[in-house]
Amino acid sequence: MKAPVVAPFLCKALYPRCNPFFFTLASSSIYSLSKHLHYNPLATCVDTPRAEPSQICRDQSDDHVYKYVTYCRPTFSDHVSGLPFSKNHMKTIHTDSVAEDLHHENETKEDPWLKMQEDARLDADREPVLSSYYYTSILSQKTLERALANHLAIKLSNSSLPSSTLFDIFIGALEENQDIIGAVKEDLRAVKERDPACISYVHCFLNFKGFLACQAHRIAHKLWAQGRNVLAILIQNRVSDAFAVDIHPGARIGQGILLDHATGLVVGETAVIGNNVSILHNVTLGGTGKACGDRHPKIGDGVLIGAGTCILGNIRIGEGAKIGACSVVLKDVPPRTTAVGNPAKLVGGTQNPIKLDKIPSFTMDHTSHIAEWSDYVV
Repeated sequence: MKAPVVAPFLCKALYPRCNPFFFTLASSSIYSLSKHLHYNPLATCVDTPRAEPSQICRDQSDDHVYKYVTYCRPTFSDHVSGLPFSKNHMKTIHTDSVAEDLHHENETKEDPWLKMQEDARLDADREPVLSSYYYTSILSQKTLERALANHLAIKLSNSSLPSSTLFDIFIGALEENQDIIGAVKEDLRAVKERDPACISYVHCFLNFKGFLACQAHRIAHKLWAQGRNVLAILIQNRVSDAFAVDIHPGARIGQGILLDHATGLVVGETAVIGNNVSILHNVTLGGTGKACGDRHPKIGDGVLIGAGTCILGNIRIGEGAKIGACSVVLKDVPPRTTAVGNPAKLVGGTQNPIKLDKIPSFTMDHTSHIAEWSDYVV
């Protein structure tokens, strides 16, 4: 059978730099192979129309839902929406097509571990004096779990608590609880996206004590939940000594957390921190006295807490709220509002507070609305 005749315009479209005669010979070989496989290699190219991804998204949902989907994505965090940031709520309001779209994006996110290995090789080439350090910390490790367990064990060890003992504790907790590694990756992405001082994933992993303190807490919290309280408290103490970050192992922390600088951070036993929260240094999430039981703050998703802030008592900071630096918060803060001062007051007043139109933990904007609200001048 003769080879199929290909239109010249199609030849140029598919192979613009190829000689048409060469294409005819190649198509003859392809046709022979497709005869055995019962497959037309040109069908996909000729018959399937191309569409822009943005158009596909708009075809699957109405315009309002499309705007909400792009708003929820980290790369489109500046879009405006009045809907809550809770993942549970999102599941109840999304259509199937929108939920599938978000799930697909989660699957296509860059894997921080693979990127870390690549960056580590580049850094080692640029600074040969660090090649041994990068090899021991990352390049020789088979998994992110082992790399994290090894790095934390070295950081938190001392003369009476060898790194080998800590490594066994950490790797056991990480390999038995894969949800921790999922949170670790989200934290890496959060630091890389929100902190302009972060050069790369490997830079965050090796050098950012806020990130490392948060991951050590995740392990300690698992041990605390298993009833291994003595060991959990020991890890808390070592993190406090090594990183100047004191998070009680009973505290519950979500994913996508940025602890920027982190020095002086104190989080109480019954505190709860939601997803995608950004907290700066010298922040206290504490109690108001000697009361037992549930006595510490509950921080909603998407909250930004400025440096030097004290949030005290079993109060709620609503989703997407912003707390100005050095504020003392003693009462609930409504969602998407700004509280600042000592004692903290809502910008715009309690009756008609100014509503934020962006997620503050993503934008890391510490000054919007505050400058206009205050007449204080240095």
